[in-house]
Amino acid sequence: MHVRTTACRSTCGLVRGLRVRGSHGNNVCRYVATYRLMTRACSSSSSSTSPAGQTERSDPGPQQQQQSEQVNSKSNRAYLASKAAAAGAGVLLSAFWTVRYLRRTSSQAAALPQEAEILSLGEKLKEYSLQDVESHNTLETGVWVTYNGNVYDVTNFISHHPGGHENLMLAAGSDLKAFWDFYTVHRREDVYEILDELKIGVLDSESQALAEVSKKQPATDCGMYAKEPKRSPLLTTLTDQPFNAEPPASLLVNSFITPNELFYTRNHLPVPEVDPDTYTLEVVVPGQQDPIHISLKDLKEKFPKHTVTSTLQCCGNRTPQMMAFKPMPGGNWGSTIISNAEWSGARLRDVLVFAGYNPDEHSNVEHVQFEGLDRTIDGKPYGVSIPIRAAVDPYADTLLAYEMNGVDLPRDHGYPVRALVPGVVGARNVKWLGRVVASHEESQTHWQQRNYKSFSPGVDWDTADFSKAPSVIEMPVQSAMAIPNDGSHISTADETLTVKGYAWSGGGRGIVRVDVSLDGGKTWHVADLLPPGDGKAVQKSRQRWAWTLWEADLKIPEEMRQSGQELQLVCKAIDEAHNNQPDSVGPIWNMKSYLNNSWDRKRVLVK
Repeated sequence: MHVRTTACRSTCGLVRGLRVRGSHGNNVCRYVATYRLMTRACSSSSSSTSPAGQTERSDPGPQQQQQSEQVNSKSNRAYLASKAAAAGAGVLLSAFWTVRYLRRTSSQAAALPQEAEILSLGEKLKEYSLQDVESHNTLETGVWVTYNGNVYDVTNFISHHPGGHENLMLAAGSDLKAFWDFYTVHRREDVYEILDELKIGVLDSESQALAEVSKKQPATDCGMYAKEPKRSPLLTTLTDQPFNAEPPASLLVNSFITPNELFYTRNHLPVPEVDPDTYTLEVVVPGQQDPIHISLKDLKEKFPKHTVTSTLQCCGNRTPQMMAFKPMPGGNWGSTIISNAEWSGARLRDVLVFAGYNPDEHSNVEHVQFEGLDRTIDGKPYGVSIPIRAAVDPYADTLLAYEMNGVDLPRDHGYPVRALVPGVVGARNVKWLGRVVASHEESQTHWQQRNYKSFSPGVDWDTADFSKAPSVIEMPVQSAMAIPNDGSHISTADETLTVKGYAWSGGGRGIVRVDVSLDGGKTWHVADLLPPGDGKAVQKSRQRWAWTLWEADLKIPEEMRQSGQELQLVCKAIDEAHNNQPDSVGPIWNMKSYLNNSWDRKRVLVK
């Protein structure tokens, strides 16, 4: 006898349809393999071993009559029905995840069935009370959270949480809403998809009603984002709370010095309000009886003022190319979270020496920790650290900066005092600086221990060992095109194309050459490196902290000026140590989407 339920037939048909539509690499192959196994399981309902230990056969034979009599028994009918139902449920699950994967990757996503439509064929999700959720608030009991009436088991995700396990544990046994109101960076489709994979049920009707009442209560974040500074409407905003934004590419390369209002903004937390009259900076040096406290007035008057022109770049610059190669959770920054400014302030070295630091007496000091005045929802400061050499090397030019482009620091950029560490990743340049600690160890915050670290392309969230991964300090050589835009058009009558962009390398390594190509890298042209503007002095070797702007007027070969042709623009930079950019993302891809310095690529169409 051949037994197959209606649900099994429909889900098998669904997966067959997906199999035809999808050609999306190894993940789909896995799902198709699951489909094959499950459809075999459905078919095996007619040729499986019964509880009596006898084999059922669908083909005619001497045992057919005996099998029919067995199937007619109540117990065997129930047995076969359960086998078919189990197989159908397996195919249902396979279909659900296949649709989910294809929806993330397929250009035909709109034609795919909704996951909810598939799940409607399965069992109803289990209901839980608020008390059930509240009782799961430790690693021993399991960690559950709720969001929009759904219940999630995040126990196994805690160690992978990019914001640190401590922050996720704050929401243990409660609703995520209050925390996501504070950290609105979570409100992205990729985050919702991760959360949905952890779903175990829904709140019962009584708990749903209580949750709805709670949503109508006044916000409990004490207005921590209520007094944010005004921002330029020219910035492209990626997240509002905390505020993160980048300038338009075409405006970025208009000037060697980036105007303050166009300088990219990367905030991890709400912008604090700091009274300059009561502000003090605490400096801690081992062996000293007490830390010292320096007012803003003393910082300006007791220490020589030093000025340096330096570029800052976020570790996530040019993320989209990483995402296009292999999707992963993370921000979708463009190519302009990099800017250049003139900074003034006291040398960090001078302040540490004033506080009692002596390189001969403090040979065990290997790091300098920074803590900001910006705070998490539970009052913890943003904090990271830098190697001691970056702090005290007289050639390092590290500042406790209080001016930006000749004026007081804007609030978004660290008023009244920030760390300015030239040549290193932007995350180490702590804003709203409140505390400096000379220490034998790195900062122990999750921003130092769990973020801004480098991983192999072969490492994922399940295999990553953050304790062994090196922290990102100096940045690799980088370049990008700002003009023209990707996908822009030129006329068949245009004989030349002007390309403009920036180039920069960390560690004070200046740019010695930028190469540009019209044909994807088959032939190359050397771009013109523009001198620093506004009368800025040329920087010394290994103290070249500022970027280099460049441009190239490229002659377009006649065969490329035909209608329908597509120019494949590419640029790459070489620094004074002759470091070169890799030609593709693959060898440098990483699960954090950091440090993309592959060749920048753009398409220009000829019409």
